[in-house]
Amino acid sequence: MKARHTYRIYPTDDQATQLAQTFGCVRYVWNWALNLRSVGFKNGERIGYTETSAALTLLKKRPELAWLNDVSSVPLQQTLRDLQTAYTNFFDKRAGYPGFKRKFGPQSAEYTKSAFSFDADTRTLALAKIGAIKVKWSRDIVLEPSSIRILRDAAGRYFVSTVVEVAAVALPATGETVGIDFGLNRLATLSTGERIANPKHSYRVQWRMKFLQRRLARKTKGSNRRKKAVHAAAKLHAKIADTRKDTAHKFSTEMVKRFDTIYIEDLNLRGMVKNHSLARSVSDAGIGMFTRLLESKAERYGRQVVKIDRWCPSSKMCSACGHINSAVVLGVKEWTCPHCGAHHDRDDNAAANIKAVGQTVSAHGGAVRPRKAQALQGKSRRSVNQQATSG
Repeated sequence: MKARHTYRIYPTDDQATQLAQTFGCVRYVWNWALNLRSVGFKNGERIGYTETSAALTLLKKRPELAWLNDVSSVPLQQTLRDLQTAYTNFFDKRAGYPGFKRKFGPQSAEYTKSAFSFDADTRTLALAKIGAIKVKWSRDIVLEPSSIRILRDAAGRYFVSTVVEVAAVALPATGETVGIDFGLNRLATLSTGERIANPKHSYRVQWRMKFLQRRLARKTKGSNRRKKAVHAAAKLHAKIADTRKDTAHKFSTEMVKRFDTIYIEDLNLRGMVKNHSLARSVSDAGIGMFTRLLESKAERYGRQVVKIDRWCPSSKMCSACGHINSAVVLGVKEWTCPHCGAHHDRDDNAAANIKAVGQTVSAHGGAVRPRKAQALQGKSRRSVNQQATSG
């Protein structure tokens, strides 16, 4: 299976200047090709990768654009392939229409195998027309990727991202399963009764972010002081992103090591982000990142992640008798079942239901929707589990 590894690199001042020139050329070619294809699309003309590649050859011969030849031709060609992928995702309704790249913000350039090489002895990465760049290795592995991507984030840090083939390693079976209910007040609630607190990464430094944003707003556009203020704010955002990613990796690794099967909800995160009251908290929690890491690590280590249908009323259904209490709304944290009298914590009850319903899904397949969940009324949680285990 494939795994993505990212390493920090430390270019010299001259190399940073050359990389900035490469990023600028890549950005120019992307915007030029996107405009070419957009105009052609409006005029009913079909322009694809082949046409843009031929047009790029002519573009580089124009005297006023001779500076495109000062950088390696590989990243320029690769950005046309990236644009083709963006259009494919758009027409397949997996993404929106491609947008133009901006000068400020994260930058990237992709190199294929003919334009780079790793030196294990000197621990460097050699790029065409740039030279050897110092790399900080965080893993002792042999790198033989077919392509790499050089990244520069808004904080000015440089990284090299590689996609390599790794062997799947099955962890010893533990015989344990768990249902996980993701939330905002608590990051996650497990069916085992454990509760994972929400670190609220951005809220902890909210005062600092407000200070930096106010200071940035007072600076004159184009001034050096504004550039410094932008860099300071970007560094804080990068720190928040790093701590969020670190939390996601540690939690997902712990879950994969402890449990053979993990049951989660198929949440509509895009819809939740559109709610202005929840958008900031949902983004700060990084639930989507947790889900992606759980799935990738489960595949690598021989575990299983089962998603139950997002319409399953896990918070409203009593985990003791299966009764669905429609009076349980978003703000209700605890409730008592009017059918059997069982008292529930909202998140604990949801985690237990996610596990029980997930076991049913695993045993019989398909999705669990409200009309199916209604059929569970009057059944005890024990009978649901017995049905799931019996198959």
